[in-house]
Amino acid sequence: MAKAARRIREFLRSIDIVVEVVDARVPSSGRNPLLDELAAKRIRVIALNREDLADPTTTKRWLDEFSHQGAIAVAVDGRAQRSAARVAAALSAAAAHQASSAGISRAMIVGVPNSGKSTIVNALLRRAAAKTEDRAGVTRQMQWFRLSPNVELMDTPGVLPPKIPTAAAQWKLAICGAVPRDRYDPQEVAAAFHSWLLACRPHTDVPDLQSFAAARGFMRRGGQVDYHNAAQSYIREFNDGGFGRISLEVPGDAETA
Repeated sequence: MAKAARRIREFLRSIDIVVEVVDARVPSSGRNPLLDELAAKRIRVIALNREDLADPTTTKRWLDEFSHQGAIAVAVDGRAQRSAARVAAALSAAAAHQASSAGISRAMIVGVPNSGKSTIVNALLRRAAAKTEDRAGVTRQMQWFRLSPNVELMDTPGVLPPKIPTAAAQWKLAICGAVPRDRYDPQEVAAAFHSWLLACRPHTDVPDLQSFAAARGFMRRGGQVDYHNAAQSYIREFNDGGFGRISLEVPGDAETA
């Protein structure tokens, strides 16, 4: 992470536009504050990815919030080319205002791990040029791509903050896939998510881990519940949209301030 941050800082000297990909479910916790410092005075495009998994009303509030801060903000499903075209349109608008002496705008796409940066790059290029997997830490190297005759784009490794500031941010980033799977307890993350959900929606029909495990048959010999594997399946269900479109943060929340 520290090495990636240093390299991003070095390359930013020649960058005109910064495209920050943020999971639309965690628009506050899913951003690295360091990027605000690194990308100061550059045109910012914020792409709220995985909009299909987030609450649309909340996503609209976040788009307004980021636009008010001076960024070009769009909501996308990076897996769909038609949706990712919104990022291309935002880049074109930004490039029209800032290009190098050679007439070429250089953009850098950044974000926390597993935010969907490389998926969006592939959708923009209409080919599998950047490696993608559903886990954190897949992109390891800087990669340059030509998006159009006048726009070049660099894909970068995901960069988490040196320290995730709160316990709430920790489980939110974990359940959204930004934290490597060997660095959190899936049972604790599933329990934290459901406790949060009950506080926000007391009448939710999303099951807790125990009910989920029983319904899906996660049992070991002797009749013991296999909570570990059930929790991993529970987190996959959340990320597949099986529990509905859920935003974990809204603008102005005390947790997100």
